[in-house]
Amino acid sequence: MQTPSVALNIGADVGKDEVVMACVEGSFPTRKIRNQRAVLLAFLKDLPAGSRIGMESTGIYHELLAELAHKRGLVVYVLNPKDTRHYAKAMGLRGKTDRVDAELIARMIAHEHAKLHPWLPPTAEQRQIDRLLKRRAKVSRIRATLTQSFKDVNGFAAEINALRQRLDQLLSHLDAKVKTLIEASTERKQDYARLRKITGVGAVVGSSVLNTLERVPFRNADAFVAFTGLDPRPDESGHHRGRRRLSKRGPSELRRLLYLAAMAAAKTKTWKPLYEHYRARGLSTTAALVVLARRIARTAWSIYTHKTAFDPERLTKALT
Repeated sequence: MQTPSVALNIGADVGKDEVVMACVEGSFPTRKIRNQRAVLLAFLKDLPAGSRIGMESTGIYHELLAELAHKRGLVVYVLNPKDTRHYAKAMGLRGKTDRVDAELIARMIAHEHAKLHPWLPPTAEQRQIDRLLKRRAKVSRIRATLTQSFKDVNGFAAEINALRQRLDQLLSHLDAKVKTLIEASTERKQDYARLRKITGVGAVVGSSVLNTLERVPFRNADAFVAFTGLDPRPDESGHHRGRRRLSKRGPSELRRLLYLAAMAAAKTKTWKPLYEHYRARGLSTTAALVVLARRIARTAWSIYTHKTAFDPERLTKALT
């Protein structure tokens, strides 16, 4: 491939074994290459620095391409598959193939990159914490499903209790691993301790929030709330004022954890007045807890960014 002289916009549809590459500028035809280090490096070395490349988040399969592209000086975007699906519908695409997906991503990067967060490579510790937290979430879901599915079945109590105990041991082991990684860094340990001072924020919520704030440079607290998907989506047009719903655009597990933190916080002396304030205004239990979850997220961003301490009095100043 002849090296182009100007920056390009490239879309990559990443699979376990192969990657389909497409370019908006037409500098090279859509092609399929192996998802292997040597092959990817051979492709990337002919691209000019400053080119943009986008790919969907695929668990772990996209990580090699993202890291190699970033090292080569490309601007990397790792996209939420839900966003690319919505973009495909907006573009009127009727089919879905690897080639179509790669071309769509390239087009999305070319036209929407100013509104997207460039991907930054995580440190080894950040990646390990992220993977441990994801595994923990899966084990937790398995435990909850197991308990619920045998709720009305008699004769299995001993076996289910034994399984739950084993799963609890696994959860404890995962928590210990995450704690060790956090405490290995003095700065990370201090940031974590400050976040844990927020009433309602436990160990799992604190480590998840911390790892996210370390990885993504949010401009402000609202940007962090929007990332979590806890931001309300307006439904207004002319005289129509529809019901606002959550965008739910961000990582579902982080959103779930913040909501659980709100449930715990609503029962405490610190947050209960705020919760009751919103309930008195007519908000449902769920809506009031979502408001608390947003407040917790904003508080966490502020404490992490400005290295400040949690001040409970600031929560109730607006109520007086």
